[in-house]
Amino acid sequence: MNINAKILEITETQQISGSFRKREFIVEYAENPQYPEFIKFEAIQANCDQLDRVSVGQEVNIQFNLKGRKWTDPQGVVKYFNSLQAWKVEAGQASSQESGTQPTTQAPQGNSTPGEAMDGVSFSEDDDLPF
Repeated sequence: MNINAKILEITETQQISGSFRKREFIVEYAENPQYPEFIKFEAIQANCDQLDRVSVGQEVNIQFNLKGRKWTDPQGVVKYFNSLQAWKVEAGQASSQESGTQPTTQAPQGNSTPGEAMDGVSFSEDDDLPF
């Protein structure tokens, strides 16, 4: 998954254990500018260092994974947690090929007539299908 958003806050890296570290950051995501969303992401391990290359107020492209966990507390109550784990944070808006998404395809604009295909090959409605 990926989104383009503006960075609002970047926290310091937290050393959770001897071998695990994480860093959180908040973005403003304005798919609908009238109602912006404020979303918290986390970067873990070596991905924490990517946040040193961006700054608050900057537009970024974030590629991330949606993670979910189940936990049973000592009283036996099951709880669920979600997190957005960023694995790539780049300044500016990346092109669709860089972000790993498929480019949007649109029908070519042309001057085709009803009896002519887009590539200039003629056809008629009563032609047999090739399969």
